[in-house]
Amino acid sequence: MTASPPGAVPGGPPGAGSPDPDAWDAYVEANPLGSYLQLEGWARVKAVNGWASRRLLDASAGAGAQVLLRRPGPLPWAFAYAPRGPVLGAWDASTVGRFTELARDGLRGDTRVSHLRVDPEIERDAGPDDGGAVAAALGASGWRAAPPIQPVSTRAIDLAADEDALWGDLRKKWRQYVNKARTGGVRVVDAGPERLDEFYAIYRETADRAGFLIRAQSAYRDVWDAFGPAGRARLLFAELPDGTPVATLFLVRAGTRVVEPYGGMTQAGAESRANYLLKWEAIRSSKEQGATSYDLWGLAHAGIAHFKTGFGGREIHYVGAWDLVLDPLGRRTFSVAQGARVRLERFRHGLGGGSRTAAGYGGDAGGDA
Repeated sequence: MTASPPGAVPGGPPGAGSPDPDAWDAYVEANPLGSYLQLEGWARVKAVNGWASRRLLDASAGAGAQVLLRRPGPLPWAFAYAPRGPVLGAWDASTVGRFTELARDGLRGDTRVSHLRVDPEIERDAGPDDGGAVAAALGASGWRAAPPIQPVSTRAIDLAADEDALWGDLRKKWRQYVNKARTGGVRVVDAGPERLDEFYAIYRETADRAGFLIRAQSAYRDVWDAFGPAGRARLLFAELPDGTPVATLFLVRAGTRVVEPYGGMTQAGAESRANYLLKWEAIRSSKEQGATSYDLWGLAHAGIAHFKTGFGGREIHYVGAWDLVLDPLGRRTFSVAQGARVRLERFRHGLGGGSRTAAGYGGDAGGDA
């Protein structure tokens, strides 16, 4: 029997009616808001670090979530987190209430859970949350606003328009930069896992320059191994005429939604405008491959937001993270411990006590979970 990593939580049996991985992924990808962080592959990525997972589903109510669980250090409570969940067929008060009951029942058992955190990709004050309806439904069911883990805002491009229209949505200067890179001989290529070392070198340089935390190199290979074989991941490079990679993007897909959670560029990539060509080609080719939405994944700080705005689409602000508290003392203890952990990580990486990034960016995409 293999020993569990430190802080691991026994996953236990999935329970009667719990969907198998393929059925669960089909359920997530059938939902217009289904995220790759709710796919079974993400549970496998996080299992390496001691996260157990449980899939909760009430098919009759159209309510479910893949929940990750981990016990921080010596604490007797586990933290439960459904990244970019839950996956609901409707975001009305009734369905939110049914999911709340499902979560309370599904998280009882051999593990003491302090609280469940969710951060759905529901736009604030629009769509289902028009007039604050989703926030009100969550509050009425016992949820309360919580610190974010995932980005609280993003920019998304609707790929329903034809390519000419998408090109026209780029700012004039951005189109000039794309053409400058092309004229300079920059080319964009798809790559496989054999080039993850090159990806990481560029990403590491970007993180050091911008002042954000990233994971160990092995984590990105885990992401590729979880999503690449099924065609849900792409690795793109922009290369100078001599073949030197100077910009990169790591894309992940759920259904027809493409997200770019990881990416970066070198100084040479900035000077050659290779990053502009790379971004445009990622958008254009995603549409070509049948995607209907391209998520630029977060607006970490003003510089990144400005860069992404030039590619069109629209800015989206989410309803944020919410906690269902199952053990008040456990939740308070977790909050204190988590704050200390983040400060320690920033100190260890020489980032000091301040942050140049927005809320929800404790690390790279996927946040702390």
